Amino acid sequence: MNSPSPKLPFTLSGSGDITNDSDLSIGAILVKSGKLTGADSERIRRYQKELNIRFGDAAIELGLLTSADIELALSRQFEFPYLLRGESPISESVLAAYEPFTRRVESIRALRNQLMWRWFDTGSTRRSLVITGAERQIGRSFIASNLAVVFSQQGQRTLLIDADLRNPSQHQLFGLENRIGLSSILSGRNGLDAIQTVPKLANLSVLTAGAPPPNPLELLGRPIFGHLIEELGASYDVILVDSPATEECSDAQTIATKSGAALIITQQNVSRVDKVRKLIDLLSDARTHLLGTVLNDF
Repeated sequence: MNSPSPKLPFTLSGSGDITNDSDLSIGAILVKSGKLTGADSERIRRYQKELNIRFGDAAIELGLLTSADIELALSRQFEFPYLLRGESPISESVLAAYEPFTRRVESIRALRNQLMWRWFDTGSTRRSLVITGAERQIGRSFIASNLAVVFSQQGQRTLLIDADLRNPSQHQLFGLENRIGLSSILSGRNGLDAIQTVPKLANLSVLTAGAPPPNPLELLGRPIFGHLIEELGASYDVILVDSPATEECSDAQTIATKSGAALIITQQNVSRVDKVRKLIDLLSDARTHLLGTVLNDF
């Protein structure tokens, strides 16, 4: 299969509020978050001084904290937000929000870095990227949501747009309201107030799909969509657009013309070569820069 850029190797196997925490010590962060009492913190400090070891190691040896507690405190100290299970409505399938130090998420960060080198760092106007695929059930929205999180964790002002107006899922993945969203902006009923910030994940915002319209292709084809992407480029460093599968509709081609660049998601033993080739041809016809393909194996 001919592609404008090499295939990206990618295999998957299946936080708290950081406000002012960067100015605090690990002990103070843990006391503030309720993981330690003031008395426990002092006990750890005495033990730390006695053995000349790190605060975290002393706390673990005393049985007062776990390695996960220390990782969380460090993430807040270094402004690297992530979540603990049970503290957020965000789906646990958004791995990067809950498992930032695992090998699975490391592969997502590697993909993020390639996208930075190939697109986002190559021009001041290159802010948006459409995430697309030929078929449904290949993990397209999964990749989009996790990429959005790791971009935001890097300090990039990140916006994730759910442009799948037929089968939206990003509002479910992030536990957000979907009463208004992209469809209501494109129909002129709402403005940028439809964009929602993601609690406890700094630098990340989501524009959900909104109420399902009867005419998704016509809405996406309106000039206002292109103007919206251009306007948002002044406020965000990275804009990721989740689009529907091309086997169902031609929405993705329309979306791609507004985004400028595309990343194709495939899945082992699911994606068909002929359908992926057809998608590449559609993107070429739309004059969209194809960054490559991702083999999603999780």
